[in-house]
Amino acid sequence: MDTIDGKILMQLQENAKQNTKEIASKVGLSVTPTYERIRKLEQQQIIKAYVALLDRTKIEKKLIAYCQVTLSKQQKKLADSFKEQILLLPDIMECHQVSGNFDYLLKIALDDIAEFHEFINEKLSIIDGISTIHSSFVLNSVKDSTGYHLDY
Repeated sequence: MDTIDGKILMQLQENAKQNTKEIASKVGLSVTPTYERIRKLEQQQIIKAYVALLDRTKIEKKLIAYCQVTLSKQQKKLADSFKEQILLLPDIMECHQVSGNFDYLLKIALDDIAEFHEFINEKLSIIDGISTIHSSFVLNSVKDSTGYHLDY
């Protein structure tokens, strides 16, 4: 990857609906090499997908909760089972295995606290091997970004 690739990636992160001609003019290339670079970035899986970012407050996802989950034992079989179960829960937007005082950090998007209560009681807490769940709720988002900063 070089500086031009980085500029292309920054442009796509800013607005993936731009056409190749618009991106080419912003990065200083003609259309064909820009198109070829984008295709190469896609083939290398540097560009994983093109998505629409939604306003969660307009689609009834007003509550964002972060749950710190600790498993009862540090066993591969238990961790694998936990991960499989998490993948089946579409309200969980992110799941990260982390170091520190707990094992996993989950980001969950729901409509309200009642829906969260139901989610915890009927979906998350019934997963085998969970020892503790500590939850925090987003009160206000100071910064909410999806793009990676690239030094190009």
